[in-house]
Amino acid sequence: MANNHKPVKIPSDAFVIDAAPDGMPLPYKELNQIIHIALESGEKHLFLQRVCGQRFIGAAIRGKDVKIEIEGIPGNDLGIFMDGPEIIVHNNAEDQVGNTMNAGTIVVHGHAGDVIGLSARGGKMFVKGNAGFRCGIHVKEYKEQKPIIIVGGTVKDYFGEYMAGGILIALGLKIDAEGNIEDSNRCICGNCLGTGIHNGKIFMRTENLPTHLLGIGAKIMPFTEEDTAEIAPLLKEFSKNFVVPMEKIWNKPFVKVVCESKRPFRGNYCAQLV
Repeated sequence: MANNHKPVKIPSDAFVIDAAPDGMPLPYKELNQIIHIALESGEKHLFLQRVCGQRFIGAAIRGKDVKIEIEGIPGNDLGIFMDGPEIIVHNNAEDQVGNTMNAGTIVVHGHAGDVIGLSARGGKMFVKGNAGFRCGIHVKEYKEQKPIIIVGGTVKDYFGEYMAGGILIALGLKIDAEGNIEDSNRCICGNCLGTGIHNGKIFMRTENLPTHLLGIGAKIMPFTEEDTAEIAPLLKEFSKNFVVPMEKIWNKPFVKVVCESKRPFRGNYCAQLV
């Protein structure tokens, strides 16, 4: 993933942590210990400089008033088990962003890797660029807990695999560091879209979604006024995070993908049991 991001100004109220003092990246355990000590001492706004692949940043942190900004590229499992805080990545992120996240917001001003949102139970994830394979796998919802993932670019195979709730959106846009916005020339998704989906909704900003891209148990349904009302506030958040005009987002139609059945693989089990 190329680093084409502008330098980030450090907020005046932030507590700064250097993740690579003397040019040597700290081991991930040491960095995370420093983060937790800072939060336990009362700091609410952390700015991590020179992050270089350290894993588990933000693991299990809580509190709606906590904010972590990251300069550099965080490693796997950013925000794992997070419950409430906001994480802003001023670059790309690796795999499994928001793994089993319960609440909070993660904003990635670049591309993200595979399996983002794995088993998320709530919270919001916004990715400015593209994302990899199996994003949104096993996302689930319960009552008011509903995970949201919006990818500004394209996604690869198995988007929304085994989805059990929440909302996934891919916009198929290409947004560069200078703020130029155009439609991506790549297919908005890979194969096996929504394989095994049994709850939740997937929205793809495209004029045509070939049915051969759908996975087992997924089907296309008409996009309604109720769908517009549901996703409009989420798209406004995306627009605000990445300075993308709403008219650009809405200049193409959306296709809605939902489950064909609450038990998409029932035919694979003993008939007398289903």
